[in-house]
Amino acid sequence: MQTIAVIDYGMGNLHSVGKALEHVSSARVQITSDAQVIRDADRVVLPGVGAIRDCMAEMQRHQLLDVIREVSSDRPFLGICVGMQALLDSSEENGGVDCLGLFAGQVRGFGPELSQAGQHLKVPHMGWNQVTQRLPHPLWHNIADQARFYFVHSYYVAADNPRQVAGSCQYGVEFAAALADGPRFAVQFHPEKSHTDGLQLLQNFVAWDGRW
Repeated sequence: MQTIAVIDYGMGNLHSVGKALEHVSSARVQITSDAQVIRDADRVVLPGVGAIRDCMAEMQRHQLLDVIREVSSDRPFLGICVGMQALLDSSEENGGVDCLGLFAGQVRGFGPELSQAGQHLKVPHMGWNQVTQRLPHPLWHNIADQARFYFVHSYYVAADNPRQVAGSCQYGVEFAAALADGPRFAVQFHPEKSHTDGLQLLQNFVAWDGRW
């Protein structure tokens, strides 16, 4: 039986992600902070909510930084929300935080004067928004371009390499809603809260062999 490790460092919507993965697959889903269990898994998911400083500190406290670098390089790996932001070079949040550096770019704040089409936008960006597919990828299988996904975030990913941007979204600024590089895929939105298309993305992840 295939196994999926959902990394538990105390800062993620773990059980919602775990239940959604169980719903779309027959794999054994393990919510764990055990480095060996994570290394032994066929697929790995890194969720995350809250402040990036706390997330990075907890990953370091659980001695998971090198584990994440390792497993994200050789098997299907999915980052979700702050779990995506943690994969970037750095974040502006909390006065500046160094991240894992697995994707080129920075995490930036939306700022207080955010507007679109002359209308003031609230921060955090919370609710449903359309994602434009920028790259063909197995995780977009059976998901229409401009499909709507559920977002909750005050900081966004500004990617340095457009060839790593698998999907983008518009909310006052255009930002990377999905990143892809080798066996790594990461999304700013919450697939576990995004109904049919979110579950389809998770199902695609379970079926994906890490190549594209």
